Amino acid sequence: MHQLGRGHHHRKLQALEQRHGDIFLLWLGSVPALVVSSASMAEEVLKNQDHVFCGRPQPHTARGLLYDCRDVGFSPYGERWRQLRRIAVVHLSVKRVDSFRALREEEVASLVARIRATEASDDERGRLRAVNMSELILPCNDEGGHRSARNGRGERHVPATPVAGLGDGARRKLDNVLERALQEHEKKPEDEDEAADLLDGLLLVIKEGGEGLNLDRIDVKGLILDLFIGGIDTTSKAIEWAMAYLIKNPREMAKVQEEVRQVAGPQGVLEEHLGRMSRPQAALKEAMRLHPPVPLLIPRETIQDTKLHGYNIPAKTRVIINAWAIGRDKESWENAGEFLPERFMHNAIDYNSKDFGFIPFSTGRRGCPGIAFATRLAELALANLLYHFDWELPEGQDVESFEVMDSSGLSPSLKSALTLVAKPLQAGTLQTSICTLSEKWGDAT
Repeated sequence: MHQLGRGHHHRKLQALEQRHGDIFLLWLGSVPALVVSSASMAEEVLKNQDHVFCGRPQPHTARGLLYDCRDVGFSPYGERWRQLRRIAVVHLSVKRVDSFRALREEEVASLVARIRATEASDDERGRLRAVNMSELILPCNDEGGHRSARNGRGERHVPATPVAGLGDGARRKLDNVLERALQEHEKKPEDEDEAADLLDGLLLVIKEGGEGLNLDRIDVKGLILDLFIGGIDTTSKAIEWAMAYLIKNPREMAKVQEEVRQVAGPQGVLEEHLGRMSRPQAALKEAMRLHPPVPLLIPRETIQDTKLHGYNIPAKTRVIINAWAIGRDKESWENAGEFLPERFMHNAIDYNSKDFGFIPFSTGRRGCPGIAFATRLAELALANLLYHFDWELPEGQDVESFEVMDSSGLSPSLKSALTLVAKPLQAGTLQTSICTLSEKWGDAT
């Protein structure tokens, strides 16, 4: 354990993989841990033997935070987990996500407005003030997630920041917040002329039961925490990484900006425009290939003895899938260390596709049920940032010296805050901007 140190475990495990192969065993204290670091091994674990590798270890932090692991993410595999998973899939389905379209567009418009509010000159020379995008992006995802759960109502219920490190007192306060939210929804008149939100739907499941369901409000709280802890922070970081790589690669930035400005109208990018675009999505996927939101995913555990690649794997073996290393595997990706969104332009590789070289949300039985919920907001926000503004590094910095390096932690962000200068696209200059981008880079189309 001391060899792994206190951070960048995905990098250190990749170094071990390069010495010992794409499957090896570590002893984390008394816990045997199988490390998987290639697409072929990931396919064996997540597809061919998904029925064996579908358990979930229950660390102390998860038990304390997630009501003794009564959420869908850490719940033991079995019938109760299947019930929770089915509910999560229904309430985070594409149809359900579509119903929150207006809220997402409103929150993205608010993000654009906050950036515009920084247009004031920094000094007498008229330089534009640089903005801390790392701070600005998070509130957009925070509010978008909260308001989807409560259907746009003004009250703010659940703290946005990940709460894995909270002490017992703070966790009790968080539980009180969730309890008040549920009570407010229960008091709402049934004939109130307001569309049901996520909490209403989950409470209805408890009330009506059926099909052997035996869930209570603790299960609802666990599901809500899964949504916020697993979706908000990781979504904002995906946008942040995409912006950082596009700044580092101005030719790719120009390609995306040309497309979004050709497709969108003067009001900006709406969700109906996203289906006619491919470059914002490709840039986001490429950023997530290089920096998946959770580099080692959530660990799994074998529920029975099995064999893998000729090795005997006992039950209760912890399984760590290094999605970060898999996304950079030279066997799966040409020029694996380079930011090349084009690789996602002309294929069917999606966030939840069957290509095991790209698994930012995992897959199989334990794959994230909220992929559509997370990615729709990220794609919309990124496209609008690139439509409304031209982006530059602050004065004194150049692209060559700009470092795209990750911090430590389970869900790493940029090592340094993403500080950029946003030059607003002025009304009436859209066509000129498109022509300028095409002439500057030549092959941007």
